[in-house]
Amino acid sequence: MSAVVETCSGKLAGTLDRGVLTFRGIPYAAPPVGRLRFAAPQPPEPWTGVRDATQYGAAAPQTPRRLQILPTAAQGPQNEDCLFLNVWTPGCDAARRPVLVFVHGGSFLRGDGASPLYVGTPLAERADIVVVTLNYRLGALGFTSFAELGGERIEASANAGLLDQLAALHWVRENISAFGGDPSNVTLCGESAGAMSVGAVLGMPAARGLFRRAILQSGAAHNFLSEAAAARIAECMLGVLEIAPSRLERVRDVPAEALVAAQAKVMQLMESEADLLCYQPAIDAATLPAPPLEVIRAGGVAGVSMIVGTNREEWNFFGALDPRVTQLTEDDLYARVRGRVGENAESLLRVYARTRPHATPGERFCAIETDRIFRIPAVRLCEAQIEHAPNVFAYLFTHASPALDGRLGACHVLELPFVFGHTGLAPLAPLVGQGPEVERLSHCIMDAWASFMRGGSPMHAELQAWPAYDRRQRTTLQLGTPCAPIADPGAAEREAWEKLL
Repeated sequence: MSAVVETCSGKLAGTLDRGVLTFRGIPYAAPPVGRLRFAAPQPPEPWTGVRDATQYGAAAPQTPRRLQILPTAAQGPQNEDCLFLNVWTPGCDAARRPVLVFVHGGSFLRGDGASPLYVGTPLAERADIVVVTLNYRLGALGFTSFAELGGERIEASANAGLLDQLAALHWVRENISAFGGDPSNVTLCGESAGAMSVGAVLGMPAARGLFRRAILQSGAAHNFLSEAAAARIAECMLGVLEIAPSRLERVRDVPAEALVAAQAKVMQLMESEADLLCYQPAIDAATLPAPPLEVIRAGGVAGVSMIVGTNREEWNFFGALDPRVTQLTEDDLYARVRGRVGENAESLLRVYARTRPHATPGERFCAIETDRIFRIPAVRLCEAQIEHAPNVFAYLFTHASPALDGRLGACHVLELPFVFGHTGLAPLAPLVGQGPEVERLSHCIMDAWASFMRGGSPMHAELQAWPAYDRRQRTTLQLGTPCAPIADPGAAEREAWEKLL
């Protein structure tokens, strides 16, 4: 069965599945090609007649991940013409439902809004909300800053990928009422690089008023490049492409495949400059004028309620991609940690040795990276926003995957099937486990997210205790078996990072 809805750009024909209407491949901006490559997104061209919205749009150009633990990378065709979003809704009516806008992860290099993990049917059906997923420009096409090099010779932005996300939010504000959503009740949600994007968007003046609440899963507001670092990475890209800065405009003519291929070389050459992520948001006078966490601490998003959390063993996901981790010696561990925190490595390692006396060097490395990249930034974000909003809630996802004899633990991305209601999918069973406890946890999380979207509190009938975060108790909800509040988890490690991050 098909359904037709009218947007500001024209009519769309979607499909009905399990009582949920689905509209795929909706253009929310003009194709970012030609002179629009690297530029801020422009409004979509209107169309006549009824546009088919039963197929996903192309994903942003990207390279595949070497190992897929969960299906989060792009599944279909890729093209620079990639600025599409997807909508799932219980009804195109006047119900004014809460709206969840989800930003996918993938290290700012991979992924799209069409992943099977992000299909919004179960969440929209259970929670009676509208779910929106989107694509945005990735890698060199979305996060290269040529502005300092090009002047007026190329209309460039350091944060084209973030501006795409703002364009999608503008589209939601203008059109979501036609899909039964409430444009005044939008929750911006992201996971991994998607949550890091949300953290950056919180620091963007142009984002004010586009959403009421935010959910950040395994990402916070620490990820950005300085203007100088972003300029050096752009210079490196020109060098790899053999384009002289005086001929910068030629970068618009390089095939997208060649730009994507050049990313790997740039990342190799600039690894120490960007600490894992060459392509990420950057400080830029026009779009992101100050570090996002500074903006939040100063009250820049006062009143925005948040759920912020991480998974207990985030880095085990990445450890599975790096066979050297299991072979680390104590000397190797020290060298790696010193490369990250300098002369503080020895004192930091003593803390993790004390709290994990039976862990191998590889396991302690994964614990340190979990905290450095994910958990401590999440704590810092909570600490910053509680001064300006009463409803800030922290979580720690603790459900461990049975895969690889349990070595993944509660790893990065593992919460996604629970959030979107896909734990029952047969291909995911070896990763998420099976049984009533798994289903119960998924329902608990889905209902918490929906309750938060409706009224600013994640508590519901089956979850009656989730106190807001404060500096005294640092109460964090364990999302596992059971779902229960715990005070200041990982306190010793948190204190060890106090002056380091």
